Formats: sequence, structure tokens, C-alpha cells
Amino acid sequence: MAAEIKPAVGGQRTTGDRKLTLLAKVEGFGDDVHDAVFIDGEDGIITASDDKSVRVWLRRDTGQFWPSVCHYMPSPTTCLFYHASSHRLFVGLDNGTVCEFHLATDYNRLSPVRDYLAHQARVTACLLCPTSEWTLSVSRDKTFQYHCTETGRRLGGHQTDAWCTAMQYDMTSKHVFVGDYSGLITMLKLDESGPTLITKLNGHTGSIGALSWDAVRQWLFSGSYDQNIIVWDIGGRQGTAYELQGHTAKILSLCYHAGSRQLLSASEDGSVVVWNMAASRRETPSWNESDVCQLCSKPFFWNLRAMYDNKQLGLNRQHHCRNCGRAVCDACSSRRCTIPPLGFELPVRLCEPCFTTESAAGHTPLASIHEAKHRLVTAAIDGARLRYLTVGQDRLVKVWELAAASS
Repeated sequence: MAAEIKPAVGGQRTTGDRKLTLLAKVEGFGDDVHDAVFIDGEDGIITASDDKSVRVWLRRDTGQFWPSVCHYMPSPTTCLFYHASSHRLFVGLDNGTVCEFHLATDYNRLSPVRDYLAHQARVTACLLCPTSEWTLSVSRDKTFQYHCTETGRRLGGHQTDAWCTAMQYDMTSKHVFVGDYSGLITMLKLDESGPTLITKLNGHTGSIGALSWDAVRQWLFSGSYDQNIIVWDIGGRQGTAYELQGHTAKILSLCYHAGSRQLLSASEDGSVVVWNMAASRRETPSWNESDVCQLCSKPFFWNLRAMYDNKQLGLNRQHHCRNCGRAVCDACSSRRCTIPPLGFELPVRLCEPCFTTESAAGHTPLASIHEAKHRLVTAAIDGARLRYLTVGQDRLVKVWELAAASS
């Protein structure tokens, strides 16, 4: 029976929100599932598993998904990219190889096309740029590589300082964004002669878990192990960054739906958050640094001279108000409140003046928090059919319908 994902405790529905109704569970995996993608234009999905298999699943008249192809690889399969119009499937392997296949029009056969010996370690993301006929990939060997799909020739690469964990590509500008385990995002410009380093984005305190791209507004979304999402205004070229906070564990998937201008984030905490990205938001404030509380003037614990002069003892730690950025002590920032225009959908620390202002403002939530009932590994979206899938640590793939929530 179909079941709706209910908003988790603390989550609320917002204007233009979508409810997620469970359509089916895909099970029967003997090992961990690393990735899954939709077959655009068909009621089916493709999965990659630690048992070395690539499986094509089609939804039957009963509503259940059954495998139509089960193809075993020489190494565990770790990531997938499917290009619907050409029926090309790219599979990243744990041994560093990217394999290209052609999926038959009846979805009952996978035909090998070419192997790209791209990396020396696990491939963490791969994709196809059909206009340039390039395949792009990143790996735990700390490299980004791209190859010509017509000749198989390597066109270039870039070395990062840590494992590469995520990747997004803008076909119009030919910029690629590579997230890594250190929390950096490297932006490269690609052409036939090789990549050119443009910049490095540094805003997270944890590893990059997922990236997504809004091609219209040229916004990059980055989700991290630090439980935060940062929205980078790449097109504005002014370094504007907005934060979104609605999870309590690592963020492992970001899916942007251009039609509704909503971002779906999935976390290891089992939650799916639907963010309204059409709403007006404020840029995250910078944090002030001070030797004393900027409200009551009590010295912080490292300011020994001031503590001695004022005859104040005790461990007075520095905190920061999430609304104004003031450096404050615990006594002056004991209140908690949500601030949706700043992306804080869970209660955060505020100083007393900001708490009074923000709690009186009565902000409407700009995101809804839902419970998917399994610890998530990754997720994917089919924007045309309004479908969403989640892959869990329980070796289940759940397929959901996205529908407009009733008021």
C-alpha cells in the first residue's frame, strides 16, 4: 500500500511544498547498494551494488519492480550515469575503471561499448557531456579525469589534495565542480587541450557529500558531512553564499528540481528536506571575534588578564549568534529559534536582542522536513515524471511519487 512520508517532528509544510508518497520498494540485494538512477521516459531504475552487479529494474503491472538485466562486473560497481536519449550507461567501478554500455531499447540487454582506465582507486562519480562527447569522472585516487567518448583518448585531468567525493558539470560554460574529502570544491574550465583551474570554494568544515547545479541561475549547491548546505551564486560572480540547515547528520545527496525551483536534500539521519529555492533569502552573516562578550562584556576564558582584573573566575566560552554574528557568552545566547530566511529550519543559537526580533517576526518555514524511514546513502530525481528514489544502508531502494501537497 502506498504510504506518504509525513513531516518529521519539527518539520512543517510550506507553500508550494510537495508530499512524497511511497510507490514501491526494490529489494533482494545481497550486498550494499551504492547508487541508483532513473531510466528517463520509462518506469524503471538502474542500480549499482557491492556484489559487482548492474541491474535494470522495470515496474510491472503489479506495481512492483523486477530485474530485466543483471550484469556482473569484474569489480564492485560504485556509481552510475544514464543518458536517456542515447541509451548510454556509464558505470564507475571500485578498481578505478569507467565502463560504457548501451542499453537496448526494450531495456532487456546491456551491450559493452568501451572501458576507460581512468583511475587507480574507487570511482565516486561519472557523467557524460553529450555535446562535447566527453565522459568525466572523479575518484578516491584524488584525481578528476575526462576522456573523449568517440576515441577513448584521455583529454586531461586534475589532481586534488584529498579524495574526490562529488562532481557537477555545466554544459554551457564547460565548468566542472569537484568536491573532495577535505571540504573544498575545485572549479575547473574544460576544453580539448585540458582543464584550467578557476578557483577553489572553501566554506565547509566537513567533507563534501553531494553537489547539485541550477543551470538557469548558475547556482551551485554543496552538501557536507558538517550537516550544512551552501548555495554558491556562481553566475553572480560576487561570492555570495547562503546556508541551509535542516539535517542532523551527513548530507549525502542533493537533487534540484528546476520546474518547481525546489532542492531535495537527503541525509544519513534518514530525513529528506524539500527546500523552496524560489523564496528570498539573506546571506549568512560573518562571525565576529572578540576577547569579551559583545553584549555583557564578560571576558572569555582565554582572556586571563581581563578575568583577573574583573575578579571573574570560571570557563566562559565564546559562542556566536546565528542571526547577527556577534561573539557572545552562553548566558547571553541561551535562546533558540528557527530563521527560515537565513536557511535555519532547525532551532539555532541567538543572542537575546535577535531572539526578541526573530521570534516576534513569525517567519513562515521555507522548507519541509520528512522522514524516509531508512538511513540514506544517496538519492535521485526524475523531474519529468515527478519521481524520487532513496537508497538506504538497509539495502533497500524506495521509489516515491512527488506530488503537490494539499493546503
